[in-house]
Amino acid sequence: MAKDKLDILSHLFNQIGVELVDIVGGDPDGIFLYVEIGEGWISPNIFKDEGDQIRYLDDNETLSDLLWEAWYAESDEGGIKRWSIMEYEIKQGKVDISFRFPDEVNVETISMDRRQTALRARFGDKPVVYPPMPEGAFELKP
Repeated sequence: MAKDKLDILSHLFNQIGVELVDIVGGDPDGIFLYVEIGEGWISPNIFKDEGDQIRYLDDNETLSDLLWEAWYAESDEGGIKRWSIMEYEIKQGKVDISFRFPDEVNVETISMDRRQTALRARFGDKPVVYPPMPEGAFELKP
């Protein structure tokens, strides 16, 4: 049974990588996916190292569906907990996936600092370029 679960997860994580490569336009090197997830919500963030800057890219429904599948493939039974944060990086032909769990971080509390910390750990002080705000959108200030 555990082997079946590993086979399912391996396939899903591979499909996530394929979808990320499609989203960034073909070159996998420098992709970083940061995901926070909980029951009923998901926040995937895709970044691409472009040398002198990091570009933020919008996710799509296919990627979100794959992330949900991977999250639900982890059951909360038998003492195994579902992850709260996943960091998925493709660098120099290698994939590195790490997880943080509910007992390590409370993602039900919204914090942009967690994502920013993960970005700085990977990319240092490189500037991050975000897409322009959609027409008609407004920015809330504290």
